[in-house]
Amino acid sequence: MKNIILFLGLMFVGLVLFPGRASMAGETAGEYIDDSTITAKVEATIVKDPDAHYFKIDVTTTQGDVVLQGFVNSKDTEERLMTRIREIRGVRTVKSLLRVEEKK
Repeated sequence: MKNIILFLGLMFVGLVLFPGRASMAGETAGEYIDDSTITAKVEATIVKDPDAHYFKIDVTTTQGDVVLQGFVNSKDTEERLMTRIREIRGVRTVKSLLRVEEKK
């Protein structure tokens, strides 16, 4: 019984001192969007694009900063993707390391 009381006391202290990442950043839980969610939304944007969906594009997200690596068929496709990705909630910046693959 002592162990349970001690455990519950430690949990309470932990919750008071460390309420969570979202609260400490001044965001509510509903406002916080994690990097994996942003990455999934970026990948969905790429899949929906009529010109980019068949290219291999790697997406890395760190604290809302998105980096794209891979290939596209044109600069227009790259610019369109960048514009759409910037509109995704939680995205702070987008860096493109995409290369245009020549049509053969």
